[in-house]
Amino acid sequence: MNRITQLFNIKYPVIQGGMIWNSGYKLASAVSNAGGLGLIGAGSMYPEVLREHIQKCKKTTDKPFGVNVPMLYPDIEEIMNIIVDEGVKIVFTSAGNPKTWTTWLKEKGITVAHVVSSSKFALKAQEAGVDAIVAEGFEAGGHNGREETTTLTLIPMVRDKISIPLIAAGGIATGRGMLAAMVLGADGVQMGTRFAASVESSSHPEFKNLLLKTEEGGTMVSLKELAPVRLIKNDFYQQLQELYATCPTTEELKNFLGRGRAKKGMFEGDLVNGELEIGQIVGVIDQIDTVENIITNIIEEFETAKKSDYSF
Repeated sequence: MNRITQLFNIKYPVIQGGMIWNSGYKLASAVSNAGGLGLIGAGSMYPEVLREHIQKCKKTTDKPFGVNVPMLYPDIEEIMNIIVDEGVKIVFTSAGNPKTWTTWLKEKGITVAHVVSSSKFALKAQEAGVDAIVAEGFEAGGHNGREETTTLTLIPMVRDKISIPLIAAGGIATGRGMLAAMVLGADGVQMGTRFAASVESSSHPEFKNLLLKTEEGGTMVSLKELAPVRLIKNDFYQQLQELYATCPTTEELKNFLGRGRAKKGMFEGDLVNGELEIGQIVGVIDQIDTVENIITNIIEEFETAKKSDYSF
């Protein structure tokens, strides 16, 4: 037992990132059933779709699971009320001020974790009353911190600033990576990319297959003028770079991006025109596996690495 397994009442201190278009109830329940903490990604769901996924998750696991809620979405109040109505006991918030919802959620008996990309915001989240911090480094897929701080440097700096449980995220997909994060001061890890490449992920098979072909250097952070996001360098990304060469305005970037690019790419499988979000660690993933196998392998590698004598 450690602080994360105690906080969430789970077997292993492994959290599955609540990714858009990847994290439906099948993935969340599979992770929870395998001993980790599964998260439903509310960011790509209309409120009633979220309700449906929560209800299905409750039917497919009797273990703890949670919902990841990016707070910048317009239906935030309806989403929070659905979470309470459906009896969800764990919420991970991101992309917003933790003061806005933390007290309200905790009054409803909900455990709250908040995702940050800097020690400054980790401290603010702790002051807001959250139960745990997810410190996410610049290696992570999807929306990212503007500070460009990597996980290796972020975790010890956040650990020095806060006293509550700390979850490391960004660039972690293996047992050795998990051990490294915990040596640096994390109490647990959150993995997104590794679970995106799982059988149970709700993303399109074409997207999953592309992950196996994406090598070191195959992703890049772009769109910093809107919200920094790490993408696979596909045709959409290349067209975006051509647009950047013309010194576009923010409005021109918004128009080019349009609506539904991430859905088009990750959920519908349009690998040419879609926005394909994934982390740098995708380069180590060489097969689409079941969640059960993924977690078993991570924990076995973690335990083996912990016993190893790394003499230099």
